[in-house]
Amino acid sequence: MIVCSVNHIAKSFGGNIIFEDLSFEVHEGNRVGLVGRNGSGKTTLLKLLANQESVDAGAIHWKKGLKIGYLAQIPDYRDLTVKEVLKTAFEQLVETETKLQQLEVEMGQELTPTDLDRLMNQYGKLQDDFILNGGYEMDAQMDRVSHGLKITDLIDKPFSLLSGGEKTKVGLALSLLKKPELLLLDEPTNHLDLMAIEWLGTFLKEYSGTIILISHDRYFLDEVVTKVLDMEDGEIELYHANFSGFLKEKEERLLREFQEYQEQQRKIKKMKEAIKRLRDWANRANPPSAALHKRATNMQRALDRIEKLDRPKLDVKKMAIDFEANDRSGKDVIKLEDVSKSFGSRTLFEKVNMLVQYKNRAAIVGENGTGKSTLLKMILRECESDQGTVKVGSNVKVGYLSQHVFNTIGNESVIDIFRSEVTVNEGEARHILARFLFYGPAVFRKVNQLSGGERMRLRLAQLMYQDINLLILDEPTNHLDIDSCEVLEEALEQFNGTILAVSHDRYFLNKLFNKIYWLQDGTIHFFDGNYDWAKGKLSTVEVVQAAEPERMPQKKVEKPQAAKVSVQVVDIEQKLEELESKIHSLNKKMESVMDIETLQKYYAELEGMEGERDQLYRQLDEVV
Repeated sequence: MIVCSVNHIAKSFGGNIIFEDLSFEVHEGNRVGLVGRNGSGKTTLLKLLANQESVDAGAIHWKKGLKIGYLAQIPDYRDLTVKEVLKTAFEQLVETETKLQQLEVEMGQELTPTDLDRLMNQYGKLQDDFILNGGYEMDAQMDRVSHGLKITDLIDKPFSLLSGGEKTKVGLALSLLKKPELLLLDEPTNHLDLMAIEWLGTFLKEYSGTIILISHDRYFLDEVVTKVLDMEDGEIELYHANFSGFLKEKEERLLREFQEYQEQQRKIKKMKEAIKRLRDWANRANPPSAALHKRATNMQRALDRIEKLDRPKLDVKKMAIDFEANDRSGKDVIKLEDVSKSFGSRTLFEKVNMLVQYKNRAAIVGENGTGKSTLLKMILRECESDQGTVKVGSNVKVGYLSQHVFNTIGNESVIDIFRSEVTVNEGEARHILARFLFYGPAVFRKVNQLSGGERMRLRLAQLMYQDINLLILDEPTNHLDIDSCEVLEEALEQFNGTILAVSHDRYFLNKLFNKIYWLQDGTIHFFDGNYDWAKGKLSTVEVVQAAEPERMPQKKVEKPQAAKVSVQVVDIEQKLEELESKIHSLNKKMESVMDIETLQKYYAELEGMEGERDQLYRQLDEVV
């Protein structure tokens, strides 16, 4: 049965056409992923399907009496706790429960046998309805969803005091508990941790209704959806596959269409050549041949009747990112020893040990609230530990990408914010920003009007033109579309520095990171592998404490010269430490020197030491 039918709809904002002539159908039980680049109109389409906005042209038809669930702007539930908000999902059952309680009070009073029989009959009917509609399962359902989405600690809090992210999670829980026939979800994983995302994926796979969801989480899409609606250049195409199948089918379709286009172009070219020859022969004849002219005219009419195919877009415009560390750091980039942190009476974590070395790809994972972002803040010197030491190594130049990027920026323009950290003229700035999809007048837009994905692109543009050798990333894929995520991944793969990230994107974690620090129950566990491997080992294998990752016995390495190599490494590291100390002292001296000759002498010494340091680092790379 068709749940929703979209017929030739169009939508514009301020003279800007978002899309026009879109048509598709959604059938009962479908689980559809709505994908496309940021700005292609996915959220607008979802609002139209939810009947939150009206179409400019065309029509949308819904199944009669269809119950739609859409998490849009969250209502302000004044004076209600989170539990009371969740209970509004069972409005009819709560009403029945209240009537049952009233009848129980009435039946407890002195009544005539006739009145008691009447009340008992009413009570029996109401109780049957209550049982039939799952009244006694309300609490169990709320517990299941609350535990799955990790909001159990919010249950007794007033809804009005929650943060935006917490309200969104409660709103998602409410949508799931209402069990609408058509469930519409816009980036449901954005405020969830890895465990909650995995739970939600399982929940939606078992969901009995119809689902349409927008997500950039490729693993989540693969797990949940059975069909994909692809929005591109104001058009929409339905694929009967999960996300991986869609990618394969789309590539095959594009190649097929390109071949058809090339074949038609060859045919058109041959027909044009034949028409030209016929007319040439007709004109050369004496007298001119009317028959040949007629044949040429008929062929031209046939050519004009051909429906010309558009050239398929095989190369869609994507961000151009290329990170490069010009100056390498020391071997130990980040070192945490016995670090503890508490907030009030709550201990966040204790005795955390962590070692990130040059060119490592390390990620911190764990549930929300375990302290992942706090660890990053300590490394960035934005927060102090209660106990233990946090060290950032020598010659480390940090580039930080926050998930809340530019949230405090006022009316400044894109180009002004870019140039506040990258010293270039306006022309060069516009050229660079175009590589990050800010074209023409878009560079003068206000930053506070940008979407999350656009802000992330602007920050990536800044980072690419700064001298950094350590990238610290906090949920970098959160607001990027799938194409941009892929471009970012390719750039990070080529980066010749060190990367430390916090992420809940399983595809991103598995593709790039081979060292996982898992925060759980106030402690950290180290796994020398990707996310899937770490998850499998977390509950079944004795974890290796984070203090020991680089020092644990390497059983797989059986080199007869291992001891000799170890001595060389220690020797080089000792020389590097002494050299770094001398460079630091010389830099301090140079700050106070006013005499040009002395300054030149010191500068020559510094250049020599830096050259020696680079050579030692090259030796270290060869030995290690």
